[in-house]
Amino acid sequence: MQVAIIGAGIGGLTAALSLHAAGIPCTVHEATADIRPLGVGINVLPHAVKELDDLGLLDRLVANGVVTREVVYATRRGDIIWTEPRGRFAGYRWPQVSIHRGTLQMLLYEAVCERLGRDVIHTDHRFVDLHEDAGRVTVSFARSNATVDTVTADLVIAADGIHSAVRAKFYPDEGPPRWGGMTLWRGTTVASTYLSGASMVISGNRHIKFVCYPIVDRPDGRQLINWIADIEMQETDIRSVADWNRTGSREAFLPQYADWSGKVVDIDALVNASEAIYEYPMSDRDPIPRWTFGRTTLIGDAAHAMYPIGSNGAAQAMLDARRLALELSTRDSIDEALVAYEEARRPPMTRLLQAHRADGADVILDMLEARAPDGYTDLEAVLPYAEREEVAMRYKRMAGFDVETLNESPAMTARRR
Repeated sequence: MQVAIIGAGIGGLTAALSLHAAGIPCTVHEATADIRPLGVGINVLPHAVKELDDLGLLDRLVANGVVTREVVYATRRGDIIWTEPRGRFAGYRWPQVSIHRGTLQMLLYEAVCERLGRDVIHTDHRFVDLHEDAGRVTVSFARSNATVDTVTADLVIAADGIHSAVRAKFYPDEGPPRWGGMTLWRGTTVASTYLSGASMVISGNRHIKFVCYPIVDRPDGRQLINWIADIEMQETDIRSVADWNRTGSREAFLPQYADWSGKVVDIDALVNASEAIYEYPMSDRDPIPRWTFGRTTLIGDAAHAMYPIGSNGAAQAMLDARRLALELSTRDSIDEALVAYEEARRPPMTRLLQAHRADGADVILDMLEARAPDGYTDLEAVLPYAEREEVAMRYKRMAGFDVETLNESPAMTARRR
């Protein structure tokens, strides 16, 4: 069996490592000429950390990020309404790790180079087309020097993101990603620690939020803090929906936080001390009825691009990769493995994508805002503890990382063929 992976992002590289562990040869094809550490911070939740641990990467992950202690939900007035321990502090066997997305990608890239060899990764390979004949798929890639390379494989895994060219081949009328009406401004700032020094803070409501968490502990005692300003906008320029690397300005959004309390996080200080700010549309894609077409299948954002709520996008791409490798290593045929993979992953990802449109676990902030828009004196009377706990537990169950189930289930260890 020979596999061609399209896309050298987090999902594609995890797929390569997982296939290698199963003894399945693969190549990785990336459109960009250089693989560089791009992006900002992300959270790797315990269900994904569990799989990275099985790949022997836990120590590297922890060494390059911050082990998250808790998530804290707060109002714009600075009232903390919910604090929930995370990772090992919540009883999981694995930590939750906050890390720079580019750092995680490079960590995976270096592991692929070490284990599979650098020659399995082909950069400057932009997907053009594919066709299948007698169970073999031939893929053509355009290069910047105007030449075209072709690769033939038994299976093609499309891990080419929210703007997936492979998905577009099978869904040619889908169009651009679906903008949800929110715009995100993101950046990182070197600052002093706040709260526990390992706290993820989510404040505001579905119309305007501010999220921050540390992703690097510095030798000087300060931290690199990742922050996100998330604001409902009336922008309708369709070009913005497709632009994920647009430089933003603090003047465009910071005034909307002028009356927010600084008791939990000093938003002005974090934003004003950031060197670079990026503006992102909060976009996703509608669920699709199938991911697999013959010997080609989708993983990660190519299959189920969802809003960045709940810290689950990158994690679910890794889980897709792991499950696909597991099925390929244990089923009697590729076709049987692809059916089992899609049956296991597509229905829950459809539910999770739809839950993110309803604000995911962050809905707890919307509930409080709806019930007490002018503030409150007794939180328990407005939003009882049991109700807050159920919101958190419901999301964990849906996303596949409730403590008991995760701790008791085995990692998706592929069987070596």
